[in-house]
Amino acid sequence: MIVLTRVSETPLDVTGHMDAVAHDSQGATALFVGTVRDNDPDAVGRVARLEYSAHPDADAVLAELAASADAEGLRIAVSHRIGSLAIGDAAIVCAVSSVHRAEAFDVCRALVESVKAELPVWKKQIEADGSYGWVGLGRLA
Repeated sequence: MIVLTRVSETPLDVTGHMDAVAHDSQGATALFVGTVRDNDPDAVGRVARLEYSAHPDADAVLAELAASADAEGLRIAVSHRIGSLAIGDAAIVCAVSSVHRAEAFDVCRALVESVKAELPVWKKQIEADGSYGWVGLGRLA
Protein backbone atom coordinates (compact mmCIF):
# COMPACT_ATOMS: atom_id res chain seq x y z
CA MET A 1 0.00 0.00 0.00
CA ILE A 2 1.36 3.40 -0.96
CA VAL A 3 0.71 5.70 1.98
CA LEU A 4 2.79 8.74 0.96
CA THR A 5 4.57 10.05 -2.12
CA ARG A 6 5.60 13.68 -2.46
CA VAL A 7 8.00 15.99 -4.26
CA SER A 8 8.13 19.06 -2.05
CA GLU A 9 9.96 22.32 -1.33
CA THR A 10 9.30 21.90 2.38
CA PRO A 11 11.71 20.00 4.66
CA LEU A 12 11.11 16.25 4.72
CA ASP A 13 9.73 14.74 7.93
CA VAL A 14 11.60 11.51 8.66
CA THR A 15 9.42 10.66 11.66
CA GLY A 16 6.31 11.34 9.57
CA HIS A 17 7.44 8.77 7.02
CA MET A 18 8.07 6.20 9.76
CA ASP A 19 4.66 6.92 11.28
CA ALA A 20 2.98 6.65 7.87
CA VAL A 21 4.20 3.08 7.32
CA ALA A 22 3.65 1.89 10.91
CA HIS A 23 0.91 -0.68 11.37
CA ASP A 24 0.15 -3.45 13.86
CA SER A 25 0.57 -6.08 11.11
CA GLN A 26 4.08 -4.94 10.22
CA GLY A 27 7.12 -6.43 11.94
CA ALA A 28 9.87 -4.56 10.11
CA THR A 29 10.55 -1.09 8.78
CA ALA A 30 13.47 -0.14 6.55
CA LEU A 31 14.34 3.54 6.33
CA PHE A 32 16.65 5.42 3.99
CA VAL A 33 17.46 9.10 4.45
CA GLY A 34 19.70 10.72 1.86
CA THR A 35 21.27 13.93 3.19
CA VAL A 36 23.25 16.74 1.61
CA ARG A 37 26.97 16.35 2.29
CA ASP A 38 29.80 18.89 2.02
CA ASN A 39 31.80 16.93 -0.54
CA ASP A 40 31.41 15.21 -3.88
CA PRO A 41 33.86 13.48 -6.24
CA ASP A 42 32.87 15.96 -9.00
CA ALA A 43 33.49 19.01 -6.79
CA VAL A 44 36.82 20.83 -6.85
CA GLY A 45 36.21 22.36 -3.41
CA ARG A 46 33.78 22.06 -0.55
CA VAL A 47 30.08 21.78 -1.42
CA ALA A 48 28.09 24.59 0.21
CA ARG A 49 24.53 23.64 -0.82
CA LEU A 50 22.42 21.91 -3.45
CA GLU A 51 19.58 23.25 -5.54
CA TYR A 52 17.13 20.65 -6.80
CA SER A 53 14.65 21.40 -9.57
CA ALA A 54 11.95 19.09 -10.87
CA HIS A 55 9.87 18.51 -13.96
CA PRO A 56 6.17 19.36 -13.41
CA ASP A 57 5.33 15.64 -13.68
CA ALA A 58 7.79 14.61 -10.94
CA ASP A 59 5.02 13.96 -8.38
CA ALA A 60 3.23 11.61 -10.78
CA VAL A 61 6.49 9.85 -11.69
CA LEU A 62 7.32 9.33 -8.01
CA ALA A 63 3.87 7.84 -7.42
CA GLU A 64 4.40 5.48 -10.39
CA LEU A 65 7.80 4.39 -9.10
CA ALA A 66 6.33 3.66 -5.67
CA ALA A 67 3.42 1.76 -7.24
CA SER A 68 5.81 -0.37 -9.28
CA ALA A 69 7.67 -1.30 -6.05
CA ASP A 70 4.49 -2.10 -4.15
CA ALA A 71 3.50 -5.64 -3.26
CA GLU A 72 0.93 -7.20 -0.98
CA GLY A 73 1.67 -6.60 2.68
CA LEU A 74 3.91 -3.57 2.16
CA ARG A 75 3.43 0.02 3.28
CA ILE A 76 5.51 2.59 1.38
CA ALA A 77 6.27 6.28 2.00
CA VAL A 78 8.75 8.12 -0.21
CA SER A 79 9.47 11.82 -0.75
CA HIS A 80 12.07 13.91 -2.54
CA ARG A 81 12.91 17.50 -1.72
CA ILE A 82 13.39 20.29 -4.26
CA GLY A 83 14.62 23.85 -3.86
CA SER A 84 17.71 25.03 -1.99
CA LEU A 85 19.07 22.50 0.54
CA ALA A 86 21.79 23.13 3.11
CA ILE A 87 24.41 20.65 4.28
CA GLY A 88 22.64 18.08 6.47
CA ASP A 89 19.18 18.58 4.95
CA ALA A 90 17.29 15.47 3.86
CA ALA A 91 16.97 15.24 0.08
CA ILE A 92 15.12 11.91 -0.04
CA VAL A 93 13.29 9.82 2.55
CA CYS A 94 12.02 6.32 1.86
CA ALA A 95 10.33 4.12 4.45
CA VAL A 96 9.02 0.63 3.72
CA SER A 97 7.35 -1.65 6.23
CA SER A 98 6.52 -5.32 5.82
CA VAL A 99 5.87 -8.41 7.88
CA HIS A 100 9.54 -9.46 7.71
CA ARG A 101 12.77 -7.46 7.40
CA ALA A 102 14.19 -8.92 4.17
CA GLU A 103 11.38 -7.62 2.00
CA ALA A 104 11.42 -4.20 3.70
CA PHE A 105 15.19 -3.87 3.09
CA ASP A 106 15.00 -5.10 -0.50
CA VAL A 107 12.07 -2.92 -1.55
CA CYS A 108 13.44 0.18 0.19
CA ARG A 109 16.79 -0.12 -1.59
CA ALA A 110 15.24 -0.89 -4.98
CA LEU A 111 12.85 2.04 -4.71
CA VAL A 112 15.62 4.48 -3.75
CA GLU A 113 17.68 3.28 -6.73
CA SER A 114 14.67 3.70 -9.04
CA VAL A 115 14.06 7.22 -7.76
CA LYS A 116 17.73 8.15 -8.28
CA ALA A 117 17.67 6.76 -11.84
CA GLU A 118 14.21 7.77 -13.05
CA LEU A 119 12.74 10.71 -11.13
CA PRO A 120 12.97 13.87 -13.28
CA VAL A 121 14.80 15.91 -10.64
CA TRP A 122 18.06 17.74 -11.37
CA LYS A 123 20.77 18.72 -8.90
CA LYS A 124 22.83 21.91 -9.09
CA GLN A 125 25.81 21.67 -6.75
CA ILE A 126 27.10 25.00 -5.42
CA GLU A 127 30.61 25.06 -3.99
CA ALA A 128 31.92 27.32 -1.22
CA ASP A 129 33.70 29.60 -3.74
CA GLY A 130 30.44 30.22 -5.63
CA SER A 131 31.24 27.94 -8.58
CA TYR A 132 28.66 25.33 -9.47
CA GLY A 133 28.00 22.31 -11.60
CA TRP A 134 25.04 20.22 -12.55
CA VAL A 135 25.66 16.75 -11.17
CA GLY A 136 26.09 14.33 -14.04
CA LEU A 137 26.82 17.12 -16.54
CA GLY A 138 30.21 18.21 -15.24
CA ARG A 139 31.47 21.59 -14.07
CA LEU A 140 29.75 24.52 -15.84
CA ALA A 141 30.88 27.69 -14.05
